Amino acid sequence: MKTAQEVKTMTTGDAFMEALHEVGMSYVFCNLGSDHPSIIEALAKAKQEGRTLPKAIICPHESVAMAAAQGYAMLTDEAQGVIIHTDVGTQNLGGAVHNAFRARVPVFIFAGETPYTMEGELPGSRNSYVNYLQNVYDQRGIVRSYVKWEGDIRTGKNVKQLVYRAMQLATSAPAGPVYLTGAREVLEEAVTPRESEWAQWQAIAQGALPQREAEHIVEALASAKRPVLVTSYVGKNPQAVEALIQLCEQFAVPVVEHIPTYMNFPRDHVLHAGFDPHTLIADADVIIALDTDVPWVVTQQKPQDDCRVFFIDVDPVKEHIPLWHIAATKTYRADAEEVLQQLVQCSKHLPPSNVAQWQERYDAQRTQWAQEAKRGDIITPEWLTHCIAQVVDEDTIVLDETITSTMTVCKHLPRTKPRTYFTSGATSLGWNGGAAIGMKLAHPEKTVVSLTGDGTYLFSEPAAVHWMARRYDAPFLTVIYNNEGWNATKMNLLKRYPDGVAKQTDSYWVNFDQSADLAKIAEAAGGAFALTVSDPAQLVDALQQAMDCVKEGRSAVVDVRLAAISQQTSY
Repeated sequence: MKTAQEVKTMTTGDAFMEALHEVGMSYVFCNLGSDHPSIIEALAKAKQEGRTLPKAIICPHESVAMAAAQGYAMLTDEAQGVIIHTDVGTQNLGGAVHNAFRARVPVFIFAGETPYTMEGELPGSRNSYVNYLQNVYDQRGIVRSYVKWEGDIRTGKNVKQLVYRAMQLATSAPAGPVYLTGAREVLEEAVTPRESEWAQWQAIAQGALPQREAEHIVEALASAKRPVLVTSYVGKNPQAVEALIQLCEQFAVPVVEHIPTYMNFPRDHVLHAGFDPHTLIADADVIIALDTDVPWVVTQQKPQDDCRVFFIDVDPVKEHIPLWHIAATKTYRADAEEVLQQLVQCSKHLPPSNVAQWQERYDAQRTQWAQEAKRGDIITPEWLTHCIAQVVDEDTIVLDETITSTMTVCKHLPRTKPRTYFTSGATSLGWNGGAAIGMKLAHPEKTVVSLTGDGTYLFSEPAAVHWMARRYDAPFLTVIYNNEGWNATKMNLLKRYPDGVAKQTDSYWVNFDQSADLAKIAEAAGGAFALTVSDPAQLVDALQQAMDCVKEGRSAVVDVRLAAISQQTSY
């Protein structure tokens, strides 16, 4: 096996791709264009010469490429690459960049820049009309608000340093996407091979609390009568979940997962208090807000004035959110696992609290949830989720982009193991399909199930997704919660105008009254097993049939028809 150092002629493109391999990338999710000849040539030369580079995954749409890289990193903590085309490919990333940024997931994005010479002055000079139209004043400005770092390759002589710097920042907490550009001329520049120096550019280690602050929190928990812990994404680190269980059992602290991005606390544990923090925080005397962007919504409920609130997060002041505030007694920037281990250690001398005191509340809450999942004449989100629970196991990876049914999914499809439940961690829709491919590529042995609304399914570019799933042998199950419209928009309207004209006249401009055969999109583009179900009695058998197809190596899409959110026909 040759290394690039043994290659006689080397371009910046060669060195760039070699650097991606050195930093540990397994895949680059690509939508290639006229700015990438030297990168394509680098891939071809490496293949011919037996050198290892990240595997290039062809992505028919850039947003799917970004979602796939995000999904891979969420499951593995390993940043992957996305290679896209100049300004237009960058714009086509769309809200997928927002998702990775807000969810603090590392992704390395590279986009070519249009050639900066016109008359053949340098290799790579403009040779097409598109090279003129794609020349913009500030290409990096397109994503500047959504990346941790952005840079441009000015010379091939330090291209590896730029990759190392980008990846160091991408993977250092708070993690996030980075964006690098390079014009054709610089990518075709001849450079001298360099040995890897990546070991000197590793992510920055995170720390715990000052010891006196940890002792202060332990004292507060020990004296608390009504403590509560709220989290959204501590589950990004499975070791942190184990430490969280130990701490909460020590002090009998109930845990609320508010808008969870991950499985943060086993949902069959007696201390799991559900997904709505507002009831518990109203009476709490001590609150730990750990790894959460919005532990509660202040217009719905705030803690009492004398409640002690400890806010602990890798980004506790949310530096990239212009207006944000949670009133707290103390706010700390620290790593969740480090803090939890520290608090557990500090509390070892204390007698354990009575966890059983929460059993009655837990049983009553779960009984109430179970009563919601009854079979009727129409399939409900509750019944659908109950049926899905019968065809998955505890190791199945579940992606949830059902939006208005997310709390239903959390209640009726309880996950008990870290890294078996994921949401996008942000607010741009269409993440689910690409993310499912990324997770399946990361762990081919796992069963992956994507739960999506009909609106989010269409946002996900399903034709591109299922073309990729078949091309790269990444089968997964998609279940569509199809209520024929954008229910989130309707629900928001009703919060503001509960008795308004829109409600009185059933006029929301959100419904897909022209129904589409959504599952057939996947069948046509990727040969997926496609099925539409509207009979509650047939649901379990249909889901099992689809799951059997997935386990045999073929993707499946089950379009489940729920009650339509609106009957509006006049626009």
